[in-house]
Amino acid sequence: MNETLTMLREAAARTSKLVTEIGEDELALPTPCADYDVKELINHLEWGATLFESLAQDGEFPPQKEYTGDFPERLERMLAVWARPESWEGVSQGMGLPKSVLANMALTDLVAHGWDLARATGRSYEVQEETATAMLAFARQMAPTGRERGAFGPEVQVPESAPVFDRLLGVIGRDPAWKP
Repeated sequence: MNETLTMLREAAARTSKLVTEIGEDELALPTPCADYDVKELINHLEWGATLFESLAQDGEFPPQKEYTGDFPERLERMLAVWARPESWEGVSQGMGLPKSVLANMALTDLVAHGWDLARATGRSYEVQEETATAMLAFARQMAPTGRERGAFGPEVQVPESAPVFDRLLGVIGRDPAWKP
């Protein structure tokens, strides 16, 4: 729990800061996540924070609402729930997966979409090596299910000599060299 929670907090802080820096003039920019422009991707992140908060409490899938601009507040609520030991116990009734898997899914969602937003807006997005390594192991394990459920795109071939974060991006279907 503690290592993943620490990584989740770091990713939340990094992604939240990035989102708050994005200007109105950047909301229509395309992102590496082809289904979303910047505004739609932030909206997806807002929903994701609410989703993972709900699932950690054995709740259901909340409906996705229109962009509200309250992503940092939603993240704080999500992190408060994941800070409780009981949030890590058992299997989520809403998704039928161990809650530790859901925490890693939340981490992957924050980091992947944080990178998407950074790439789309010309900002940097750094991830610690140990976080990238843990996420790569998780992504490799979850890739078949992630692709089946539409959470991951087709794998992008990235050389084994590439940085760990680039290899993670490739596994989840991102091209590390993507440019707008």
